Amino acid sequence: MSLNKQENLSVILNKPLDIVLENRPIPTLGKGDVLVNVKATGICGSDVHYWQHGAIGSFKVEKPMVLGHESAGIIAAVGEGVKNVKVGDRVTLEPGAGCRMCDYCKTGRYNLCPDMVFAATPPYDGTLCNYYRHPADFCYKLPENVSIEEGALIEPLSVGIHAARRGNIQSGHRVFIFGAGPVGLLCAAAAKAAGAGHVTIADLVPSRLAFAKTYYTDSQVLLERSTPGEPNIEFSRRMAQAILKTEEPADVVIDCSGAETCVQMSILLAKNGGCVILVGMGASVQSIPISEVSSREVDIRGIFRYSNTYPTAVRMISSGIVNVKPLITHSYPLKDAVKAFQHVKEGRDGAIKVQIIG
Repeated sequence: MSLNKQENLSVILNKPLDIVLENRPIPTLGKGDVLVNVKATGICGSDVHYWQHGAIGSFKVEKPMVLGHESAGIIAAVGEGVKNVKVGDRVTLEPGAGCRMCDYCKTGRYNLCPDMVFAATPPYDGTLCNYYRHPADFCYKLPENVSIEEGALIEPLSVGIHAARRGNIQSGHRVFIFGAGPVGLLCAAAAKAAGAGHVTIADLVPSRLAFAKTYYTDSQVLLERSTPGEPNIEFSRRMAQAILKTEEPADVVIDCSGAETCVQMSILLAKNGGCVILVGMGASVQSIPISEVSSREVDIRGIFRYSNTYPTAVRMISSGIVNVKPLITHSYPLKDAVKAFQHVKEGRDGAIKVQIIG
C-alpha cells in the first residue's frame, strides 16, 4: 500500500489553549506493530483538560502532543510477526500498552504497569491523526454489525466495565452514580449489564438527566449547588439526607465527577458494608468522612483506566447488551477538530459524545 508522507494530518496540542493541525510523517513499523488509518475518535474530558490546563495531576504537557485516545479505524499496514489482524480489518484501539514483563502485566493488571505507554498521556502522542502506529495485540477486530463510530466508544465503555468489576456489582444490586456525562452513562450501562436491579444517576445539569432517563437508569437526581460559605461536608450531609428520602442506600456508589462533595456523598449514600468506586479525577487531596468509612465498613476503591475489558466490550455492543449509538450526538471532520473541541468545552446543543471523523 503506497502512503503519501504528507497525508498524516494530526491534531496537536502545542501548549494550553493552543491546538493546531499539521502534517506529520507516517510512522514506520517495528516488529509486532500495525499502522491504523484512524477513522473515528471521540473527544474525552481528559483531552479537553489537557487543552485547557496542560496537565492532569502529575502528567504535564511539556512538548507538542497529538491528542485523542478513543479511536477505531482500518488496518493500513502490518509489521513483522503480526498474525491477529490483516490489512483492511476494521479495529478498535486499546490505547495503552504495558511492558509485558512486570508483575502487573503478568498478572493481568497491566493498567498499573509503571512503564505504560498510553495515547495522549504525556509524553506520548495520541490517536487524533490519519495514521497511528500501535501494537497489534492491542487492536481488536470489529464484528460486521459494529460500526467504526461504535468502535471508538469501546474505550469509555471499558471504563464502565472496569468500574463495575471493581465494585463487584451483582444481580439485584442498587447502584448510585454521580455524573451523567459519557463515562457516567456508560458506567450505568455496564452496571445494568452486570445485573444491577436499580441504577440511579445524579447530575447538576437537567438536560443530562433528561437524556439519562432514556439510557440504562431507573431514577435521576438533580443535584443542588452549595450555598456560599457552606462547608463541603455540611453540604454533602444535607444533600445526602435529602437524597435518602427517596432513594435507598446503595450497594455500590460510583463517582464519575471527582468533586469532593460527590466523593463525600458517595460514602454517605453507600449502605453499611457497601462500596464506593472513584472514577472521576478531581483534586489530588480531598477531605472525606473517615468515621463513616470505619464504623460502617464502606470500601473505597480507585480505578485507573481498565484492563482486559476490550473483548468483553466488543461482545456487549455486538450482541446488543449495550447500545452506544445514542451517545454519539455530534461529529466533525478532522479539519474542524478545533471547532469540535470548542463544542465539547461549551457543552452546547445537548452534546454527549462528540466524535472527529478522519
